[in-house]
Amino acid sequence: MQKERYNPKAIEPKWQAYWADNQTFKTPTDPQQLATRPKVYILDMFPYPSGDGLHVGHPKGYTASDVIARVRRMQGYNVLHPMGWDAFGLPAERAADRAGMHPIAITQRNVERFRRQLQRVGLSYDWAREVNTSSPDYYRWTQWIFLRLFERGLAYMADVPVNWSPSLGTVLSNEEVHDGKYIETGEPVERRSMRQWMLKITAYAERLLADLDELDWPEGIKEMQRNWIGKSEGAYIDFEVVDDGRWTMDDAPSSIRTFTTRPDTLFGATYLVLAPEHPLVAQVVRDDQRAAITAYVAQAQRQSDLQRTALAQEKSGVFTGAYATNPATGQPIPIWVADYVLVGYGTGAIMAVPGHDERDHVFARQYGLPIVEVVRGGEVPVQEAAFVGEGVAVHSGFLDGLPTAQAKQRIIEWLEATGRGELGVQYRLRDWLFSRQRYWGEPFPLIHLEDGTILPLPEDQLPIKLPGALENPPVDGQPPLARADDDWLMVTLPDGRTGVRETNTMPQWAGSCWYYLRFIDPHNNEQPFDPALERYWMPVDLYIGGVEHAVLHLLYARFWHKVLYDAGVVSTKEPFQKLFNQGLVLANSYQDERGAYYYPHQVEERVGQWVVKETGAPVRTQVEKMSKSRYNVYSLDDVVERYGADALRLYEVFIGPLSVSGPWQMDGLAGVHRFLQRVWRLFVDESSGAPSARVTAAPAASEPALRRMLHKTIGQVTEAVESLDKMNTAVSALMNFANAATQAATLPMEIGKGFLQLLAPFAPHMAEEIWQRLGEPPSIAHAPWPVADPTLAADEIIEIAVQVNGKLRSVIAVAADAGDAALEAAARQDAKVQRALGGASVRRVIIAPGRLVNFLTKA
Repeated sequence: MQKERYNPKAIEPKWQAYWADNQTFKTPTDPQQLATRPKVYILDMFPYPSGDGLHVGHPKGYTASDVIARVRRMQGYNVLHPMGWDAFGLPAERAADRAGMHPIAITQRNVERFRRQLQRVGLSYDWAREVNTSSPDYYRWTQWIFLRLFERGLAYMADVPVNWSPSLGTVLSNEEVHDGKYIETGEPVERRSMRQWMLKITAYAERLLADLDELDWPEGIKEMQRNWIGKSEGAYIDFEVVDDGRWTMDDAPSSIRTFTTRPDTLFGATYLVLAPEHPLVAQVVRDDQRAAITAYVAQAQRQSDLQRTALAQEKSGVFTGAYATNPATGQPIPIWVADYVLVGYGTGAIMAVPGHDERDHVFARQYGLPIVEVVRGGEVPVQEAAFVGEGVAVHSGFLDGLPTAQAKQRIIEWLEATGRGELGVQYRLRDWLFSRQRYWGEPFPLIHLEDGTILPLPEDQLPIKLPGALENPPVDGQPPLARADDDWLMVTLPDGRTGVRETNTMPQWAGSCWYYLRFIDPHNNEQPFDPALERYWMPVDLYIGGVEHAVLHLLYARFWHKVLYDAGVVSTKEPFQKLFNQGLVLANSYQDERGAYYYPHQVEERVGQWVVKETGAPVRTQVEKMSKSRYNVYSLDDVVERYGADALRLYEVFIGPLSVSGPWQMDGLAGVHRFLQRVWRLFVDESSGAPSARVTAAPAASEPALRRMLHKTIGQVTEAVESLDKMNTAVSALMNFANAATQAATLPMEIGKGFLQLLAPFAPHMAEEIWQRLGEPPSIAHAPWPVADPTLAADEIIEIAVQVNGKLRSVIAVAADAGDAALEAAARQDAKVQRALGGASVRRVIIAPGRLVNFLTKA
């Protein structure tokens, strides 16, 4: 007879088909039905479906969230646990170009592969709620939300410096550019000024900052967002441009407004600096300096903001030939143009105080500009090094002798009283550049009329679908949609006016800004979601994803959510109440002295040294992030094929604490697989497939030690799951119980089923199969979560410290309920205690039940 050994290749497809056919994880949609139970919304950051598919590093967070979702179902919650695809964006468009396919086709192919892989892992998503950001049914509502932004004055067009890729014909985000090149291909990127759509996220800067305090997020992530928003408190100060007779009354330049966090140093401002893009540059520059300024501005625009502001960057600038008046000293100071000042931060102009700012100090020494001390407190003269700390005001007129805090307050009062400035707050956060020159993105629901007016399209015309083909040849600087035929491009309004559709598309961020809301009601054709369902499900109770999304995605999603909150569309101020960032799954890489990488099967260890098998050349091994370029990726499909999804799931959470990155070890995975084999043999007679003979109908009390261990395990697993980060200890507890059950004479059915209920969220396929073989109807996913009996979960044996004259001499194991007499007797019998007593008479015994025994001897 063929033995019925543990065979995940047979078990796992069977139960995946059952779950799909029976919609085991379908979430109710009726608000009245939902109201009968508490809710929990557990969300994974949905993936971009690349052509590479998933490797074993990807399911770490997915598995952890799935364990939580399965436990919550068993605890009686309505669980919303969906999955979808962040499918728009440049990578898909480039992949389609390389493959000679349409982005729709390549995206559909990649989505099908990702879905198959995730289903193969046994993740309990409600697949009926699957969304795809590139589907017109979805981006119809992305366009609808954009119209809410537009009508509230939060979307506008502006000429802004951008990262332009000539080879791709599109704008790239700052995150996509490094050292002037596109990070994906290494192709050069240049800075251009282009007319772009912007979203006024800065209008929400203070709320985005303040509301972080209400969120259960890792403190490090909140700090990253605070730094990105970058609130600075200081003052706006106006500097009048000195009239040198070049201007008439009509064309005279206005005053130059600066922002500073150190207004107390105003008396030390010895020159002004304008950003190269500042609108006053062209107006104030003297004619004999115009050519030099024009060339310098062009040079600066080719650099990224990061390059321009790096402290180590060599400072450069050009004098405009013009002067402004320092409002505190009344003295004229020169106006320079320098690339270390950015038009997007503050006002695009600074008062330079070289005595007390490092960048200004370097610039002043390079160009021979005056350096004046106005804050005393440094150890060296300010001519040698800038003193940037707080101190006492000097050489500052009416501020002299005031400490920095008081000097700030006094100068702001003076500025406001004289009309030369005012208290101010600035944010590092810039408005969001929201348009891209790409095909594969959401079209804007806007029309440009001949007179320059921009009109939003009526909602009943949504979605504005992408054109199927681009017939016309490309034009430099024009987005791909400008090549669409006139049937798509040209629009005639009911009143006879004609217009042209907006040909930019939205960035990939757009669809991911609100997908968590569409999951609530994904098939609604009348509105983005039912308000009653939104009030029930929001906010997301647990959001799990990588730390790489710590700033931009989370910040943009919070911004959109607050706009929708102000518009009365959503009921909560914040979208994600609790955030958890899982660590990376790392893997060994093997690299030779030339920098070439090798696959694990190409190397071996010889006498303590890793070498290439064929050549014997030495290689160094190190643990790194999994990457195709490092040849250290383990295919998810290969691992599941060899060991099964349950082994993969268990190992993903067993590697270590969930928040910590850890190395992937195939030996560790094999060990988890052996554990599952032991569990199988514990319950199943491999000769017949029937329940093992050790599984009996006897009451749990017939195996008291195993019963106590079960309840202790229930407590340990429940606590580990609730902590989330210590989920690896839950797997350890399950292994310990299985070992104890294997050694027990029998396994009472009640105890065995309790263990299976604990195992089910981690290894659901095996748990379902054994559950059914024990005679229980499927699905174990809806069986109740076990609750530990505290009296049974308590340790039966405890450790007691034994002291002699107050000094620890031994630790003894005793029954938890041992009385004083039993404790004293056990302590006296301990060999270490006997040696410490040395035959001395004991005059007193102090006993603290459950903690210690202390023998006091006669002097």
